[in-house]
Amino acid sequence: MSAEQTCQSAVRAGEGSDDILHKIVAAKRLEVERQKKAVSLRTLLALGAERMDRPVYSMSKALNRSQSGIIAEFKRRSPSKGWLFPGALIEDVIPEYQRAGASACSILTDEDFFGGSLGDLQAARKKAGIPLLRKDFIIDEYQLFQSRVMGADAVLLIAAALSRTDCASLASTAHSLGLEVLLEIHGEEELGYLTPEVDMLGVNNRNLGTFHTDVANSFRLTEHIKASAGSSSTVLVSESGISDVDVVRRLRQSGFRGFLIGEAFMKSQQPGEALASFIGGLAL
Repeated sequence: MSAEQTCQSAVRAGEGSDDILHKIVAAKRLEVERQKKAVSLRTLLALGAERMDRPVYSMSKALNRSQSGIIAEFKRRSPSKGWLFPGALIEDVIPEYQRAGASACSILTDEDFFGGSLGDLQAARKKAGIPLLRKDFIIDEYQLFQSRVMGADAVLLIAAALSRTDCASLASTAHSLGLEVLLEIHGEEELGYLTPEVDMLGVNNRNLGTFHTDVANSFRLTEHIKASAGSSSTVLVSESGISDVDVVRRLRQSGFRGFLIGEAFMKSQQPGEALASFIGGLAL
């Protein structure tokens, strides 16, 4: 059975499951195989040689320096909420986010489930003078080269979607390309994925199997993280379900320095204004 046939079987197998992550990863394997066939790694590197030399922005340093730590996300839709802002344009939203005070921007590049694209990342790079996170389901080092060529400064690695060995290998490759790594976990059992190549540790408040969200998950994991070897110098990021400035204040007191927020801004027709209002509330 070919790799593509295997991926197609995996997608079909996941169709009757409640595990949304399983469906997404199966589809992602199929997508990456198609991308590799369309543009080989050698061709990708040849076409993007000049871009590979671009100096990168440090997302971890930007979060540590920031008073707000907001990672503003560009997100047109989600599997759980449907379309948030289907007509949103990178060229409009990213400059607005930067002017409003975002410490970094997260660009969702998954098309099938989130309505994004690699083109969004490339367009964002042309408009942004702050760190850009490629947020996708990274399962293959080919995607890391894509990320660097298209303008990312950091990539998301999701523990639930990877084995420890694969995650460590991808993190090492990311660093060799000059990309920082945001490792996403949901439970304390995934703290074992931490390696020296992890620059930022993200606690996802959304269960990727069910997409149920509970911000209490970040507070619950705080003590486990503090007790974990190797996490002392890692920048902590709380992800998903954040829409209240008081929650951000409490998370900062618990040690978090980054706050990834998308839906709270993107459900507005003026995401930049929504971000500016949120940051203004933090300052009160």
